[in-house]
Amino acid sequence: MKPSPFDYHCAKSVEDAIAALAAHGDGAMLLAGGQSLVPMMNLGLVTPEVLIDITRLSDLAYVRLDEDVLRIGALATHNTVMRAEDSARACPLLVSAYDNVAHHTIRNRGTLGGNVCHADPASEMPLVLTLLDATMVIHGVDGGRIVAAGDFFVDAFETAIATGEMLTEIRVPAQAAGEGYAFEEMSQRKGDFAIVSAGCRLSIEGGRMTNVRFGLTGAGAQNRRMTVLETMLEGAVWEARLLSDAVEVAVVNADPSDDIHADVAYKLDLVRAMSRRVLAAAVEMAVK
Repeated sequence: MKPSPFDYHCAKSVEDAIAALAAHGDGAMLLAGGQSLVPMMNLGLVTPEVLIDITRLSDLAYVRLDEDVLRIGALATHNTVMRAEDSARACPLLVSAYDNVAHHTIRNRGTLGGNVCHADPASEMPLVLTLLDATMVIHGVDGGRIVAAGDFFVDAFETAIATGEMLTEIRVPAQAAGEGYAFEEMSQRKGDFAIVSAGCRLSIEGGRMTNVRFGLTGAGAQNRRMTVLETMLEGAVWEARLLSDAVEVAVVNADPSDDIHADVAYKLDLVRAMSRRVLAAAVEMAVK
């Protein structure tokens, strides 16, 4: 299959890309890694009038630790982010979750910025960045602004980026020393999007849990950070009974729907299993 006809613009700079976006409005789309956009164009799911190629903007392909913030350029590939020493040092949950993301060839071309802008509700990185309290740096003709990850992901395939704007950087605060974390998912094949995934991070200070973050995909609203469970655990003394109670809170507050891969009952079983695993693993790591 072939995409519908489109004009092509090769951006020479971020400013050039933004100017092209402003000039062409809703008819323009950015090409970064192309691992989602190109198949969608070939299937006729998206039909841009103008394709703005930003793949040559190498100054947006960095990963670096700036004091206690991991700064990731929007065009850094998944493999670049996954393998960077600064990523492992500052945000081990991010690196750990990458074990579940796609396949080597896709990660070698696909970009983290393109992935989060695509905002597939089954994608792992939007959930992980939300749990890590990341912020997104967005630029347009009127300048730049910063949006928290929790506000960036508006709905399935919808983000806070407005017409004429582009994502330029992702900023992830470094995880606290001694923090426990875990990420689990169940997919039909390794590298596929998850049927259900779960992520968690927390610290234990004076025997009590703090900075609790927990979320799911495949269980309702996309990148479902479950604040009701976080509130339940925040400040609590960990004990075995609390794990069972927390898991049931996750199940009760999950709202999956039937699809071609699994029915609701199976997804709820996965929510129960994945939640138990990540909570137990994060606590075990935090108390060591």
